[in-house]
Amino acid sequence: MSVRRFLDSFNNAADGVVYALKTQRNMRVHFTAAVLVLSLGLYLRLGAADLLFLFFAITLVIAAEMINTAVEAAVDLYTQEFHPLARAAKNVAAGAVLVTALNSVAVGFFVFYPRLQQLSLKPVPQAGKTAPLFVALISIVLVLLIVLFGKTVGGKGGRGLFSGHTAAAFAGAAALVLLTGSFAASAVALIMALLVAHSRLQSGRRAFFEVAASALLGILVTLAAFRLAGC
Repeated sequence: MSVRRFLDSFNNAADGVVYALKTQRNMRVHFTAAVLVLSLGLYLRLGAADLLFLFFAITLVIAAEMINTAVEAAVDLYTQEFHPLARAAKNVAAGAVLVTALNSVAVGFFVFYPRLQQLSLKPVPQAGKTAPLFVALISIVLVLLIVLFGKTVGGKGGRGLFSGHTAAAFAGAAALVLLTGSFAASAVALIMALLVAHSRLQSGRRAFFEVAASALLGILVTLAAFRLAGC
C-alpha cells in the first residue's frame, strides 16, 4: 500500500469518527468523559497498568458506539419502515454499547476509588508518579480527542479549526523535549513538526492561523499534561 493510499484510508477513518461525533450525542459525551478521565488519571499519578485499563475501557465504549452508529445507518438505508428484525439489530447494537459502558464504570471505580479515598488538601504523593512516557502518550491522545471534537463545532467543510497532523506533531515534539532534555533530539523533533506544519500549508488545506493554532494546542496540552502528572 502506497503512503498516499494509507493516508487516504486514515483520513476516511477519521471522517467516520467525525460523522459519529456530529450525529450522535452519546459520542460527544464519551469523548468529553475520556478527556476528563485521562486528565484525572494524570493528576492522580496513575501507574501503567491502571492507565492501560482506562485506555481499553475508553476504546471499547467509543468503538461500540461507532459500531452502533454504523448498524443504525445500515438499517435505515435498507428500510425506513418498522420491522422486527431491524428493531432487533438496533437494540442489540445499543446493548453492546451498554455492556461496554457498564464495564467502563466498573473499571473507573476500581481504578479511581482507592485514589480518591486518599485525596486531601495535600498534594498527591509522588510515590505513584506516572511514567513520563505514558504522560507523553496521554497528551497526544488528548490532543487528538480535542481535534476530533473540534471538527463537530464548525470550521470549513466540517474540518474544524485545528489540524490533527500539526497538533499531534507539535504535541510529540513538545513531549520529546520534556522527556529527553537533549538539544539535538529537541531540534530534530521541532524540525519534523515544522515540516508537518509546512506540508499542511503547502497543500492549501489549512490557513496559517489554523496551523499556528494547532501547533499551539499541541504544545499547551502537552505542557498541561506533564504539569498535571508532576513530571
